Amino acid sequence: MKAVVLKAFGGAENLHTADRADPVPGPGEALVRVRACALNHLDLWIRGGLAGSKVKLPHVLGSDIAGTVAALGPGVPSQSVGARVAIHPGLCCRSCPACLDGRESDCSDYGILGAYGGSQGGYAELICVAADSLLPVPGHMSFIEAASLPLTSLTAWRMLATLGEVKNGQTVVILGAGAGVSVAAIQIAKALGARVIAASSDAEKLERARTLGADAVILQPAQDLSRSVYKFTDGAMADCVIEHVGPAVFSDALKCLRPSGRLITCGSTSGPRVELDMRYVFSRQLRIIGARMGSAAEMRAVWALVQDGRLKPVVDRTFPLAEARSAHERLESRRQFGKVVLSVA
Repeated sequence: MKAVVLKAFGGAENLHTADRADPVPGPGEALVRVRACALNHLDLWIRGGLAGSKVKLPHVLGSDIAGTVAALGPGVPSQSVGARVAIHPGLCCRSCPACLDGRESDCSDYGILGAYGGSQGGYAELICVAADSLLPVPGHMSFIEAASLPLTSLTAWRMLATLGEVKNGQTVVILGAGAGVSVAAIQIAKALGARVIAASSDAEKLERARTLGADAVILQPAQDLSRSVYKFTDGAMADCVIEHVGPAVFSDALKCLRPSGRLITCGSTSGPRVELDMRYVFSRQLRIIGARMGSAAEMRAVWALVQDGRLKPVVDRTFPLAEARSAHERLESRRQFGKVVLSVA
């Protein structure tokens, strides 16, 4: 099979098209013929040599995959060869207390397809995955669209519904409005009945955020973030802030919260360290919560929204598999709105 292989850590020039042996499905596995694979910032971090990832080179990146079932391993019941599927990208041991309690992302062996956990990813024509990780792709949806949904939508659902406890009538601020997680979060927050305030430094992205359901938008830094939230909420401030940017926005994000509000973070694209005035946190009883992916049950809840048409894919640009370097450069530019996706012929 053809695959795009990371041969050294560093820039996009280290991605190379190569021939690799076709994988063979083992017990409980399905062989999927990849038709599309979406990029995530995680791909950029792994490519750059993210500490703690334990990725061994050469490596095939790619966590968000859609395609067709090509073959089944021993012991896999009733899954039809040829079925159109996406893949839940979370990996876990399935037997530790955290996994048995439905907290798979707390598993000490937790991994993400194509990133953590020693697995190869979807920048390839074929991949073997656990058969019970397959998600049915609705007939109206293309492979490109289906690949754009799993990882970011699952993360957004966990941030909002599980950790953020967002309910009907609450106010949610979503930062970095053009990113994949934010695009999913706007739609999920609206599905939960929340009022959504989207923020970005790009006016065009904010207009597109309105089309997804954002009730108000903030153009940064021209408009002060917390003061704008104060104005939009008549001084009540936000119940929850969703952020993945890190130090560039973190302090201002905290100021957007009402007393006992929740800030949920799943990334740090502007750097790994923030300065924090703890007096502000404890005096207002704020909660700062980290989020990482989600469980199989949460993935099923997300996919129900997809199948009902309440969570729609947003694709920025598509590149052929052989142009993975250009796709990485597009994502690194931060000009995208929605997902950058590789198409696999």
